[in-house]
Amino acid sequence: MAALSRPRQSSRREFSKFDARRSKSLWFERLMATVALLNLALVIGDLSYIPLRDQYLRLLPRVTTWYGETFKGIEPHRFTANYLETVDKFEEQVAQTGLTSIQAQSILSDLQQQSTAMIAENPFQIANRSGNLEQIKNKMRDRIGVESSTDAFTDFWSADHLSSAGFSAEMAFFRSEIQPLIETNFFRRIAVHGGFVDLFWRVDIWFNLLFGLELLARSIYLDRRYKNFTWQDAILWRWYDILLIIPFSALRLPWLALLRIIPVTIRVNQSNLINLEPFQSRISRFVISHVAVEITEIVVLRIIDQMQSLVRDGSVAEALLEPKSRRYIEVGGVDELEVLTQRMAALMVYNVLPQVKPEIDALLKHTVTQAFDRAPGYQGFRMLPGIGDLPDQVAQRVVAQLSANLYGVLKGTLENQSGGQLTEELVQKLVATFRLQLKENEDVEELEALVVNFLEEFKLNYVKRLAAADVDRLIEERYQIYNVTQSSPEGKS
Repeated sequence: MAALSRPRQSSRREFSKFDARRSKSLWFERLMATVALLNLALVIGDLSYIPLRDQYLRLLPRVTTWYGETFKGIEPHRFTANYLETVDKFEEQVAQTGLTSIQAQSILSDLQQQSTAMIAENPFQIANRSGNLEQIKNKMRDRIGVESSTDAFTDFWSADHLSSAGFSAEMAFFRSEIQPLIETNFFRRIAVHGGFVDLFWRVDIWFNLLFGLELLARSIYLDRRYKNFTWQDAILWRWYDILLIIPFSALRLPWLALLRIIPVTIRVNQSNLINLEPFQSRISRFVISHVAVEITEIVVLRIIDQMQSLVRDGSVAEALLEPKSRRYIEVGGVDELEVLTQRMAALMVYNVLPQVKPEIDALLKHTVTQAFDRAPGYQGFRMLPGIGDLPDQVAQRVVAQLSANLYGVLKGTLENQSGGQLTEELVQKLVATFRLQLKENEDVEELEALVVNFLEEFKLNYVKRLAAADVDRLIEERYQIYNVTQSSPEGKS
């Protein structure tokens, strides 16, 4: 008993060690998948920074400003920054000396000049924020009620308007509606290579090095574990990790970094960090359902068009009427049609007919009996003393003998070489006579036209019905099958 328990204990230890290694491996895969997911999120955030900077400023103004200054070479634009500083200076002066003082009037005149220059020079164009300037002009026109944006700014920055409309109300309007749009403007420095400054590679390069070291470690591990393992095998095995190693940002190809969604998706799915199987199966069923309909329609239409071409150029007629005039490539030197005919005839005689012989005998008996019943005087003959069921017995024996003779003839014909030769000659005579009559009646062209028209009608009435309704039907059938499989005990297990 002790000897038997030792192997069990050793197997349990090995199994527990395997579970421990598997658990560590799973945690490592999940950790690296999380790092890859973080890298992809940073890449998406960096690529979306410039297009969505206005929205980021509303949500996280300090972080957005810091990121732009640190990694994108963004600085406040001198013109718009000076404009907002002049507005701050104007408010401070009004608070000290009042709206009608000489100092306040001088600042108002400066704001009018700066507003006119802002509309004429469009300092928002370099930052691709001209749309924000248009919003500023529209808001100011609506506020003053004039058609010209220049006149609107001139009237707005006047002592008469600010005093009549209310200084506090107008300045509150400017701070809430106009100033946020002006603050979206920025200046971006130019790098030595001629493009804009982009230092995101300083962050991305650390992820590239990490995943490069991971691939190197995996390659060394596999090299020690498996024989004849090469670096090419490692690259092919983890080909998608190359997208995590290439420094797209340093190569000034930042948008190609979005390709990292491929390795990230694979890693997340393999590590079970997020279960992507339902999404994958639904996407696969959706795509396959649409592609299957399109491919089916294209293939069927192509086949029918090819058949129509063969009929139009006379290839079908030539193959039927003059089969030896065209060069035909045979494979194996065997007439497959003849061999198939022989095999089907043998299958029918030796396997099928013996199984259905009782039904054939019953049908023949019924036919003979019906013929006797219609014969004149047969009913009177049956009424004679001593006749009874004798006619039925005779009919049954005749039918049995006839059936046996016919089956024997068919079987003997197949087994007899001369009988097989006669059958082959009969088939050849039938085919030759059919071809000859078809030629003499000169109906080939008419038949070709009818066949072409039939194929065209088939395309129009059946093939091209594969439309949106068929796609929806296929998708619905796919989901019904999926629901049935998922609800079954095997699907749930």
